[in-house]
Amino acid sequence: MKLHEYQAKELLAKYGIPTPRGKMAETAEAAEKFAAEVGLPLAIKAQVLVGGRGKAGGIKIARSAAEVKTFADQILNMKIKGLPVVSVLVEKGLEIEKEYYLGITLDRTTKSNVLIFSAMGGIDIEEVALHDPEEIFRTALPRLPKTLPHLPAEESKQVTAIAEKLYDLYLKTDATLAEINPLVKTKDGQFIAADAKIVIDDNALFRQKELAAFQESADEDPLEAEARRRKIAYVRLPGSIGILGNGAGLVMTTMDEVKRAGGEPACFLDLGGGSKAEMVASCLELLTRDPNIKGIFFNIFGGITRCDEVVAGIIAAHDKIGVKVPMVIRLTGTREEEGKALLAKTTFLTYAASMSEGAKKIVELTK
Repeated sequence: MKLHEYQAKELLAKYGIPTPRGKMAETAEAAEKFAAEVGLPLAIKAQVLVGGRGKAGGIKIARSAAEVKTFADQILNMKIKGLPVVSVLVEKGLEIEKEYYLGITLDRTTKSNVLIFSAMGGIDIEEVALHDPEEIFRTALPRLPKTLPHLPAEESKQVTAIAEKLYDLYLKTDATLAEINPLVKTKDGQFIAADAKIVIDDNALFRQKELAAFQESADEDPLEAEARRRKIAYVRLPGSIGILGNGAGLVMTTMDEVKRAGGEPACFLDLGGGSKAEMVASCLELLTRDPNIKGIFFNIFGGITRCDEVVAGIIAAHDKIGVKVPMVIRLTGTREEEGKALLAKTTFLTYAASMSEGAKKIVELTK
């Protein structure tokens, strides 16, 4: 779950990390009122859960009262990547001397949390990694370094203290990313979090009830939001072939196989282990809501999941909603023969003996 910038900064402040003085505003008048309280210049920032706000015109610096009203009006009437801007974060401007990047995330390769620091802040860290990888300092946690590159000893001490607080926040909120970009050094020598991005592990929201309350369905893909309500592991993708399997690894492999066959996955959907017919029907009904899907491929490896239960769920969903796109199914494992017997009675399911055969068939049928 992604947090808005203002929510992320509230967390940073709670953990003792300096942030600019700011306030949320849903109207230009509220922005003007804040400007009268704190003075100019002000940064006016769209609060939407997508990147590229600045490039889209969603971040502006107002240097006069007239600009505060004009810019707030403009941004509040924008859509950024399809999401309407309903509020802005209005912040006191900073006199910036230098910008840095400071972040903590999970490195799945080394199976550890890592601290990332760069003197090239204010731009995407992915761009730095691509073009100037030598400018990125990484170290495995929990041990924090005593000094950081590109910083004098006293400044390194200040930033390390912020990193310690950021790591504390990261662990206690079950975050998968806690990023300050840029972490700015002001002309009077202070280090302040000018922007922040925090992502919370969805699987931990049951124990992060205060943070879970931040979740806004309006900022989510509607199908992903519905899948979450149904407790379905689903990610929407831009392709045309719906992919369902039981087990994340199997679904990922199936997506690769469909790509190799020339198709484009429209989703990742993991049925999970032991799925009953009702859950299969619910998953299939969810997929029919995506108008981009032109075909569906089921790849089922029966362990605790029974192949005949899966086929029964598909038949039940088809009878109820009348699926209009071609469907291919590969079955192997527990009660495979019983599943095939049910399958043989249908006219809308195409059987495949292997994953690669199924991938080729669904691509051919959708073309």
